[in-house]
Amino acid sequence: MDLSQALEVALCTDPGMVRSHNEDSIAVDTAHGLVVLADGMGGYNAGEVASGMATTVITTEMQQLLAKVKPYEVEPESNKNVAARLVREQVLKANASIYHAAQSQPQYAGMGTTLVVCLFYDDKVLVAHLGDSRLYRMREGTLKQITRDHSLLQEQIDSGLITPEQAKHAQHKNLVTKALGIDPTVEPEIREYETLPGDLYLLCSDGLCDMVEDSDISMALEALGANLKLAAQQLVQMANDNGGKDNVSVILVRVLREYPAARGVVGKFLGWLK
Repeated sequence: MDLSQALEVALCTDPGMVRSHNEDSIAVDTAHGLVVLADGMGGYNAGEVASGMATTVITTEMQQLLAKVKPYEVEPESNKNVAARLVREQVLKANASIYHAAQSQPQYAGMGTTLVVCLFYDDKVLVAHLGDSRLYRMREGTLKQITRDHSLLQEQIDSGLITPEQAKHAQHKNLVTKALGIDPTVEPEIREYETLPGDLYLLCSDGLCDMVEDSDISMALEALGANLKLAAQQLVQMANDNGGKDNVSVILVRVLREYPAARGVVGKFLGWLK
């Protein structure tokens, strides 16, 4: 099913005001409902390699699979949709590729990347993530953080050691507890959510959320949401205006209409009527 008529997508990425090169990587395939954002880390240029490998491997593999397999199909063994397995397997494949490159090539030692993958299908969005890059959803004027950071800071908040307010001014904000490519195996956090027409989804690297308050992100989306490209550019500009201490990447996805899976002849007919 081609989702190009159901989803509107805009993206923007920038090195920021301090870094000389951009270690973020983003990839979008609107027709397949696939969106990927990765924020690389490591030695000189290694983070760039890790994030690029992540987006390339996942996008390429998922495109090939989605041409043959329907994400809404139910697997008899688990009685769950095939989507979660497809995404998880490609994330693990990307992890193995990055880890192998880091182990075999000294210049890439220790490289890794955060990750957010969204697969839109059958009026749902499946989300897989690692690290502190985030997914937000704006619905009926309310911005909500969908992913929970895999970071030392988040663990400190969860354990009550610091408050969310104290966390805003904490040192070592960027110490992640999960990332792609650091260990031989990793388990992404995977969740699935129902989508509604009018929903606006924001994927971003921590270069945005470390520099811009959620309330200001919400106001920008409210004010400029009618023009997604402009909204994405404005969010990046706000991060840079506030210091731009890191690379900043933004992907915005608006659900324009329902996109139920066309199951069989009757389903296809109903899909055509939408």
